Amino acid sequence: MTAEHTTERAAANTGDSGDTGDAGDLGDAGDLRARVRAWLATNWDTSLTLAAWWRRLADAGYAYPSWPAGLGGLGLGPDDARAVLSELAAAQVIGAPGGVGQGLGAGTLLAHGTPEQRARFLPGLANGEEAWVQLFSEPGSGSDLASLSTRATLDGDGWVVNGQKVWSSGALTADRGMLLARTDVDVPKHDGITLLILDLDQPGVEVRPLRQMSGDAHFCEVFLTDARVPADRVVGVVGDGWRVARTTLMLERSGLGGEGLIGLRLVEGGRRSGNLDRVIADLLAAPAPTQRAGFFLPPEAMIALAGERGRGADPVIRQALADYYVEAEVIRLNAQRVKAATQAGRLPGAAGSTLKLAISLHGRRYRDLMLSLVGPDATLVDADAPAGGRLHATYYWSFAGAIGGGTDEIQRNVIAEQVLGLPKDADAGRNVPYRDLRVGTQVH
Repeated sequence: MTAEHTTERAAANTGDSGDTGDAGDLGDAGDLRARVRAWLATNWDTSLTLAAWWRRLADAGYAYPSWPAGLGGLGLGPDDARAVLSELAAAQVIGAPGGVGQGLGAGTLLAHGTPEQRARFLPGLANGEEAWVQLFSEPGSGSDLASLSTRATLDGDGWVVNGQKVWSSGALTADRGMLLARTDVDVPKHDGITLLILDLDQPGVEVRPLRQMSGDAHFCEVFLTDARVPADRVVGVVGDGWRVARTTLMLERSGLGGEGLIGLRLVEGGRRSGNLDRVIADLLAAPAPTQRAGFFLPPEAMIALAGERGRGADPVIRQALADYYVEAEVIRLNAQRVKAATQAGRLPGAAGSTLKLAISLHGRRYRDLMLSLVGPDATLVDADAPAGGRLHATYYWSFAGAIGGGTDEIQRNVIAEQVLGLPKDADAGRNVPYRDLRVGTQVH
């Protein structure tokens, strides 16, 4: 199903749309919460399919309340949006679909996309019919992302893309990709990049899973051979992809610090996930996935775990728990600050890097504290493990925190240059045309 059909289907399918309510005149925060509770009493139904529930949620504007009205949201400010989500969590319903498209793609479109692009893509993300993947990193362009070599060449009414991407989270089940490609080799590397929205379900796109030490294949490599992108899929303007990508990266870094809402069940969206036609009651009865259940336990849960393990009176543990609580609260507040800046149309800049670095360090401290609390039981997995395997999953995901979303070293560079005013790293190729940087390599 195309994106155009997504919007048409949402508008035409009134049989399971429920009572979306009047999105206007929301009143004060108390009125808003009461309206959400009343709406849930009428619309939450575990006999619905996941697709039907997500359409109801999006049509009411409660999927992503800060998004524009009519596109899955209500145009609410941060506090009111958080109030809506907290009511959903208190009711222990299945939350809106999450993923790269919702967390990064939507924000990038809201900042740089055209009204037509937002109207075309946001509804499918809000109601879960689409899943997206971030196609940025390449085998030869990791920390130096601007050196990427995937090429997009204009051909008639579209672009022809050739190249390879790697470490692409969720590519196996994604419908579209946010693709960074080089569209001009005669300008410096940062200036010749364009961000495109690529359909993955087409000839010329090959996705290969990369197996991790957990046994999962969350990451993939993606090979592009004469894949096509329509001309109207350029986000921003041609050649300005580096600036657009910075917004995406800032959203990624701030999103890693998002506060979890206890009680809100999260399920993978997208047509390829296999979840859309499942009945909600069956989804709720199934064990919750643990592999990416969240990097940290909330401080209250960590304190409770210490009590369960008979370590609550240990002064060293108590000090570590206090430090953990303070760090978690600082991260939560800074995440709100970064998100507020993004929602106001400002790039969070170094604040996003500071947040990302803090989360990475906090994750490793949490891992060490968790291991000291549960001891050898941390080696157990699945149902035999503490917290159903969540602690074990967090252990090996703690290593990813220093890499995903930009390495710790990259974040320290950003902080050094943008906050401390230190000189930039030496880069002899910063102002050299990309073609000249690839001496000995065929560049078309």
